[in-house]
Amino acid sequence: MVVGGGIVGLATAYALTRSRPGTRVVVLEKEPAPARHQTGRNSGVIHSGVYYRPGSLKARYAVRGAAEMVKFCAEHGITHRVTGKLIVATERDELPRLHALVQRGRENGIPVRELGPAQIAEYEPHVAGLAAIHVGTTGVCDYGAVAGELVRLVTAAGGEVRCGAEVTAVDRRPGVGVAVRTAAGEVVRARALVNCAGLHCDRVARLAGDAPPVRIVPFRGEYHELVPVRSGLVRGLVYPVPDPAFPFLGVHLTRGVDGSVHVGPNAVPALAREGYRRSTVRPRDLAGTLGHPGVWRLARRHWRYGAGEVRRSLSKAAFTEAVRRLLPGVGEDDLVPAPAGVRAQAVGPDGTLVDDFLITEAPHTVHVLNAPSPAATASLPIGREVARRALAALDTVR
Repeated sequence: MVVGGGIVGLATAYALTRSRPGTRVVVLEKEPAPARHQTGRNSGVIHSGVYYRPGSLKARYAVRGAAEMVKFCAEHGITHRVTGKLIVATERDELPRLHALVQRGRENGIPVRELGPAQIAEYEPHVAGLAAIHVGTTGVCDYGAVAGELVRLVTAAGGEVRCGAEVTAVDRRPGVGVAVRTAAGEVVRARALVNCAGLHCDRVARLAGDAPPVRIVPFRGEYHELVPVRSGLVRGLVYPVPDPAFPFLGVHLTRGVDGSVHVGPNAVPALAREGYRRSTVRPRDLAGTLGHPGVWRLARRHWRYGAGEVRRSLSKAAFTEAVRRLLPGVGEDDLVPAPAGVRAQAVGPDGTLVDDFLITEAPHTVHVLNAPSPAATASLPIGREVARRALAALDTVR
């Protein structure tokens, strides 16, 4: 049983059907259709893996997953483009971090090319910077379409994807397996449960009787788009040099598969786990966030960074100012609001933002407790790893 019909849950179900044909697999998704949250609300980037610590799960799975995602899209007729991207330094104090990214990319086996201002203009004539690196393996695709194809493949292999099936209770019996109850009163039994519930994964872990070492804290990522007549300002993908203290990558420019140019996101605390609008407040979610000691430690440590993100959220002028660091020719009138996303960020009790994918195990269960970006890129290898652990758990019940 896989709880969660986002791209990681579906990739896990797909891997289960391929690893052990004949295994009965059911995916339980609370929404009316799959991929309604992180999978369907991102900029569609196929990440190269250049940012991530060598040897980490993110580095290994992103590098492997990027190649596999391009191949999967090509084989299944899903729109995608391998565009490459620029990571651009606009201030002198960013240059050491840019050079560190060059080294990190090479350690991760990623081809990177260092560029000066004239070479930046060859790739992106309207982008300004002191120096940049070009990462050729980055691209874009339609992750919603990828999720839809995974549903088709799982179903064709005999699996089942049930939508409108929100898990509200879990009963785990050692040596037997698990039974879950849905909001509709349905009871579903399995020998092993995989928790890929994204924004609600820590809650599902607690329903199963486990004590997750982290709390999910939602961060809303707010996007704008360039108006169509100005979309020619950006040819491909342009990123700033990221702040090493945060797993968020900063306001960047992304030309999607449909030709539109997304600008963003910022990262502001959301007042609900599914808080896609500023006005969305859910007291239970907010109480859970504020009741976690790690949140207060995080806030004390990084309040200046957070204040800047909130300022850019509330002020279009401030947001535009941040964009103009990379794209000087853009004005406020060139930007229009686009749908927001919410990042399910795991935070430890000490206030640490969990930087790597986090997968834990307990009897009859596997919990995916931190899988934000680049999880969509890395979903196929993540799915295989989670499936491997789930099958090992299943074998202990036989």
